[in-house]
Amino acid sequence: MEASGKLTNLQLELLKVFSVKLNDEQLKEIKSILSNYFAEKASDEMDGLWEKNN
Repeated sequence: MEASGKLTNLQLELLKVFSVKLNDEQLKEIKSILSNYFAEKASDEMDGLWEKNN
């Protein structure tokens, strides 16, 4: 990834989501959801590499 000075589509979408005031518990839940999503994507990619390269 490259820093371009422009916001990505993900950043823009997150700004929309976070335009609403969340309490600490809601913020914690959303951080967990995002972490789990990206961890699953990384795991899927690693599984694919493992299968491809034995």
